[in-house]
Amino acid sequence: MSGLCHRSLDFQIEPMRNLEKTVWVSALALATATLLAFDAQSPPQPARFTESIKGTALSIDLIPVATAEGGPPIWMSRTEISWDLLDVCVFGFDKKQGKSESPTADAVTRPTKPYVAADRGFGHAGWPANSVSIQNARAFCRWISAKTGKKYRLPTHAEWKLACESSKIDPKNLDEFAWFDANSDGTTHKIGSKKEDAQGLHDLFGNLAEWCTLVDGTGAVVGGSYRDAQSEVGCAALLHDTPKWNVSDPQIPRSSWWLADAGWIGFRIVCEGPTAPTSAQPVTPVSPVSPVPSTPQGESK
Repeated sequence: MSGLCHRSLDFQIEPMRNLEKTVWVSALALATATLLAFDAQSPPQPARFTESIKGTALSIDLIPVATAEGGPPIWMSRTEISWDLLDVCVFGFDKKQGKSESPTADAVTRPTKPYVAADRGFGHAGWPANSVSIQNARAFCRWISAKTGKKYRLPTHAEWKLACESSKIDPKNLDEFAWFDANSDGTTHKIGSKKEDAQGLHDLFGNLAEWCTLVDGTGAVVGGSYRDAQSEVGCAALLHDTPKWNVSDPQIPRSSWWLADAGWIGFRIVCEGPTAPTSAQPVTPVSPVSPVPSTPQGESK
């Protein structure tokens, strides 16, 4: 009788086990199908791309960065803008016989040439452009917008801060990612010579403080620079634009393009969508940062 009961229980348990397996397999298949359907309906994700500058051998690597929820995508330059790029704008190295391949770019007012070495002897080819006023940085944005047909501008403070907070840089390891007073030897350093952050950006912390646009349209510099203490470099670092940064300029009127007393200020740029590529479109792979080809002006260091 006992053996009969056991056999009866076995007959009941085995179908239940098979039913459980069937339910799990069906649930897994349903979850997989749901995920695939969601992926198929999701919009293409922004992808990195490289912007070539017509009339030169230079380019800018653009990285998609975090934006406010529901906000349009933006791409941020992988590094601070180098002297090589700014020289093209200032000195017209993109022009042949006085004209460039982009007539609209020729119509843009470009910064005037500095009357002294604006790089302060820190370095030139491959180094970030320093001593740059916000008018200068914005003129560069208008020029490259005209060259490419895309909209380039300075980041807003909110955009820059969100990118900075998304960098996932641990202050304990800041030396691996940033140039500040304790490791910079009192000078700027080549773009991209420290590690990239979680988003693929270099030097959001330190090297040069970077221009951004505040809500009221005025400018401020953020991130700290090579001359600041380690504790003063980071996402909270912000200084408002002030005439003090150009008080020793002997010109009358003082230059609106170059800062005589702020060799620690530079900039990076952002590109607005949707004209930039997405992951659904072919993109030019972003190569590791390497020294940029020297411009005819040469290297100051």
